Amino acid sequence: MAKQIEGVYENIIACATKEFLNKGYADASLRTIATEAHTTTGSIYTRFGDKEGLFEAIVGKQYDKIIEMYKAAQDEFASLPEESQPDNMASISGNCMYDGLLYCYDNLDVFKLILLKSEGTKFSHMIDEMVEIEAEATHKYLNVLKRLGKPSPKIDTKLEHMIITGMFNTYFELIIHEMPIENAKLYLDEMREFYTAGWMKIMGQD
Repeated sequence: MAKQIEGVYENIIACATKEFLNKGYADASLRTIATEAHTTTGSIYTRFGDKEGLFEAIVGKQYDKIIEMYKAAQDEFASLPEESQPDNMASISGNCMYDGLLYCYDNLDVFKLILLKSEGTKFSHMIDEMVEIEAEATHKYLNVLKRLGKPSPKIDTKLEHMIITGMFNTYFELIIHEMPIENAKLYLDEMREFYTAGWMKIMGQD
């Protein structure tokens, strides 16, 4: 096997990130990336397999991390004694969203790629995946409330899906618009208060 030249991998990643940000996954050109990186398309195929493999090399680690962070927060909440869950719902969720915001800001270009430029890849479904995680956790929590003698009125699943999707879309708007981080933290606090109050009302827990 031919020895790979030092620095070429990193240069391809940097040029590919720029190309994907400018044109999106579907319209990005491996030929352009190779030219900008002073290498060949064959070199890209050797290292990354194909265009989606190259895109995954840029965003895959961060995609997995943000999903893992969110799942971990849900697991932490579910592991609490049931009687403690109502009092800790907002704090655990809020801490997760705050940590996630900081992580996204530390990897801003990557998450702009995922949120805006990933159509045609498996990474374009990040929000959908997070919505599914949140919906499943919501159903478990509703069962907890029932067992605690605080049952929620029936929530229409379509409405539930729209509210959760709207929450995540609002959350990631902070990233898309690259708001100054201090403003983003403030908006996140206000968003959390808005959605927490709304959920409490819908669940009959206000």
